Amino acid sequence: MYSYSVKVRTKAYLWGSDGVTKALTAPLLLIVHNDPWGDPIGLVSDSVSGDTDLGTLRPGECWTVPLVALKGVFATCDADSSVTCMIVAPQVLSAN
Repeated sequence: MYSYSVKVRTKAYLWGSDGVTKALTAPLLLIVHNDPWGDPIGLVSDSVSGDTDLGTLRPGECWTVPLVALKGVFATCDADSSVTCMIVAPQVLSAN
């Protein structure tokens, strides 16, 4: 697990970059938590084929984005918000 914070004003990548040209193939999850005292943020996934609007996180809300086949995830905000992110590798359980 890896955690970090990102200040979002207008547009900020939470993971990845618009300069990345290859999509991720590893099964990772991005957990996004919007600051309880921040402003609403829009979440958008960035893939090789284009952007997909994932919706809006209001202050204090959290959501998990699977990163497979993506080259980035960014947030947009009209004012200011701090977003806490965690990247996790899901555990694969055997059927024994």
